[in-house]
Amino acid sequence: MEENKDTRTELDELGEFGLIDQLTQDFPLRNASSLKGVGDDAAVINHEGYRTLVSVDLLVEGIHFDMTYTPLRHLGYKAAVVNFSDIYAMNGTPTQIVVGLGVSNRFSVEALDELYAGIRLACENYNVDLVGGDTTSSQSGLVISITVIGQAKEENVVYRSGAKPNDLLCVSGDLGGAYMGLLILEREKAEYLANPNMQPQLQGFDYVLERQLKPEARKDVIARLKELGIKPTSMIDISDGLASEVLHLCKESGVGCQLYEGKIPQDPSTVKIAKDFQIVPSITALNGGEDYELLFTIDQKDYEKIQTMSEDITVIGFITPDKGIAELITPDNHVIPLKAQGWNHFKVER
Repeated sequence: MEENKDTRTELDELGEFGLIDQLTQDFPLRNASSLKGVGDDAAVINHEGYRTLVSVDLLVEGIHFDMTYTPLRHLGYKAAVVNFSDIYAMNGTPTQIVVGLGVSNRFSVEALDELYAGIRLACENYNVDLVGGDTTSSQSGLVISITVIGQAKEENVVYRSGAKPNDLLCVSGDLGGAYMGLLILEREKAEYLANPNMQPQLQGFDYVLERQLKPEARKDVIARLKELGIKPTSMIDISDGLASEVLHLCKESGVGCQLYEGKIPQDPSTVKIAKDFQIVPSITALNGGEDYELLFTIDQKDYEKIQTMSEDITVIGFITPDKGIAELITPDNHVIPLKAQGWNHFKVER
């Protein structure tokens, strides 16, 4: 848990309010809309002239993260950033977060300081204010709930429901790396459990490990689209796999799509690791999840503009009028119905 065992402070030494003071003492307010942060019964936020965007994400130990290989500082950073990504996916700007924490006594104050150091770094990097939260005891491991609040002008908000036939389907960055990072970590965990004296073999996997442990939200893409005068017709962030998110856009917009497998952008290291695991590389992108890239549609008239972002954006398909029919076109021109096999929080193993 990244703490000095000689300086362990038990949670009950501070109590709930003392712990909150300890964890939130180094979070200055950066946004003019944050009128009141931590220290009162509620935060006070003024998004005058803007639509307020709100999203919440719940992370549960053993379900969403594994403390065996997840540094607390990285966990705090990721927990915040994946929430920011939801606001960028609405074409907005995240401005505040509220953090709820359920924690057992196996964690010390110093361990939670590490978690909040990651949250603080994310807030600094994305200019977001921590304005409140709560802590409680937990008997089932660490639970993190983050509510993010953002803003956007009414005319700039982008929903999942705006895609139109003939719109181009675009994605930022590259896909599948986060899932490959997870498989590497799970492999090394299994080796460690079989032989606690072994040293983890993580050399050469830096890119995919960072994609899994310390993802970034694509605020740069949102900023560039605005500079170019491009407003996506629909948008979503990729948390549960490309296939799942494409189907969400199609369902909410009442359209279909054709997605070209050969156009899916992937980093060479992701492709190599996938082949080492005997996995078809595109499957890692379609079903892996946790890439937190942006999937969006644009009007064809913006095609030339989007070409100026070719290093960051890839056109991977187009929208059709065939409601509910999403198809994957393979490199040899076979047409396959697109299925979502990504993360299902409530799936029961049978």
